[in-house]
Amino acid sequence: MREAPHAVLLLETQCKYYKTSSIIFSSSLLSWRRGRTSKGELTKSVLLKMHSKEQTSVKYYVGIDVGSASVRAALVDEFGTVVAHAEQPIQIWEPQPDHYEQSSADIWAACCTVTKKVVCGIDASWIRGVGFDATCSLVVVDKQFQPLAVNSEGQNSRNVIMWMDHRAVSQVDRINATQHRVLSYVGGVMSVEMQPPKLLWIKENLQESCWEKAGYFFDLPDFLSWKATGVTARSLCTLVCKWTYTSDGGWDDSFWNIIGLEDLVKDKYEKIGNHVLSPGESVGKGLTPEAAKDLGLPEGIAVAASLIDAHAGGLGVIGADVKGHNLPCENQPITSRVAMICGTSSCHMGVSETPIFVPGVWGPYFSAMVPGLWLNEGGQSATGKLIEHVVRGHVAFPELQSKAAARAQSIYTYLNSHLDLIKKSLPVGFLTVDLHVWPDFHGNRSPLTDLTLKGMVVGLTLSRGLDELALIYLATIQAIALGTRHILETMQAAGHHLNTLFLCGGLSKNPLFVQMHADITGKPVVLSKEVESVLVGAAILGACASGDFASIQEAMAKMGKIGRVVQPNHEHKRFYDKKYEVFLKLVEHQREYRAIMKGF
Repeated sequence: MREAPHAVLLLETQCKYYKTSSIIFSSSLLSWRRGRTSKGELTKSVLLKMHSKEQTSVKYYVGIDVGSASVRAALVDEFGTVVAHAEQPIQIWEPQPDHYEQSSADIWAACCTVTKKVVCGIDASWIRGVGFDATCSLVVVDKQFQPLAVNSEGQNSRNVIMWMDHRAVSQVDRINATQHRVLSYVGGVMSVEMQPPKLLWIKENLQESCWEKAGYFFDLPDFLSWKATGVTARSLCTLVCKWTYTSDGGWDDSFWNIIGLEDLVKDKYEKIGNHVLSPGESVGKGLTPEAAKDLGLPEGIAVAASLIDAHAGGLGVIGADVKGHNLPCENQPITSRVAMICGTSSCHMGVSETPIFVPGVWGPYFSAMVPGLWLNEGGQSATGKLIEHVVRGHVAFPELQSKAAARAQSIYTYLNSHLDLIKKSLPVGFLTVDLHVWPDFHGNRSPLTDLTLKGMVVGLTLSRGLDELALIYLATIQAIALGTRHILETMQAAGHHLNTLFLCGGLSKNPLFVQMHADITGKPVVLSKEVESVLVGAAILGACASGDFASIQEAMAKMGKIGRVVQPNHEHKRFYDKKYEVFLKLVEHQREYRAIMKGF
């Protein structure tokens, strides 16, 4: 017989919440223990039975999240509990180095698959709204909304330039050379991951095959809300954060003219958006009949103006009630908090009541995440992707894979336990006293905004075993946390007052990653009660669009819930201060090496 997990204990609380008969819970739990029901099915089963029996009026929302490599959906109740969850992989093409492409048709099909799974068996009348979030990738369609190739091969199915695509390096350099006033809202320097350089690349490289035939350029979150409603409205979040739109001034004609994209001005911005909605606002008349059939949802239910995925994660965690947890942000405004969304890459979201201009950090963006507040967004281009790259590229990886499989563990759980074995009397983090990593293998997004920076590793030996692999894994995690400290200190120097980190995303499930962020930043780390905070954030959008909550802030407070709190070990402060000193020296040295070689 299996032991009940924490999720089952949470269900007992849910049962009390809804005054459910203990018989319903007991029968469902017995089914789970006998192996006939999965944990997710158990949760859903109990809630469905309780609501059916008691005829409660609990409301549900669907959150759909499109990440870099997969699409996920969740059925979330009005209390922020993820009742059901599903995931589907999506394809990535890399036709040449730094070119990353996807298919909008593939992405939408995956959205439909996962949504049908999470709502299967649910009474349709209980579902009140749908919210989408996605990576800030560029989707191109023609005037009939058919996909257009963003590649020289003419593969129309590949009509998405991914957020992490770096093909437009020369275009972004020319845009930044203009020193146009809109750049002050992106930390002074535009990123190659934003949309204007990608648009300019298309015009200069695919003029006849794509640029001239294009009817609409969507940020991926806006493509999804269009697909669901048939309305081409754009989210204020995407346009402000990735396209240079401002909430007070709209589009700046002079910017598009000076960078050579005056055609967008001439068509009154129809191709990139002239109808803008705040995140969580209801789009059009809700789900169209076609989209409702595709998704397995009722026609006409509310669809929310979307968010970028990191911003949805911020929405899911940053507003949670922290009373009774003895945190420095208790009884402090939300501006004392940083939401860190850590997956393939990491984003650091801080809000302020007045605009704060932070060198090398995107923003300030008004109402881009939390309505009425200014957002600054720091970021690291490769975090989960970097850890995977370092671990899988090591000669001892096959041995790691084999030993982890033998224990039925993930490779990272195994590495964490292996570090505990080799640390002896030392704290785990101290094992890297002679091993240091600069983590910008994919360039620096914040706060140095230098795409040309490379990764660095200092302290390698001839060792080829699991011990060395575990150490380089640890040093890489520490480097990412040191990069976070670099971003936070830059934000604080500019005027932010930050005292608590709120983490979500895939890497927040790794206890070593979490502890290193607490120890290295010196700030407590709050983990969400629901691991899938990004999906909760997307569901919050749907809840607001449905009219069930008066504001985003109200929905955040009621649907965001705190889980575990990880405190920093202040006894280790001196060690990590020294590591940080080395960290900053590494980039200083890299620039010196570059200067030496420049004349060659």
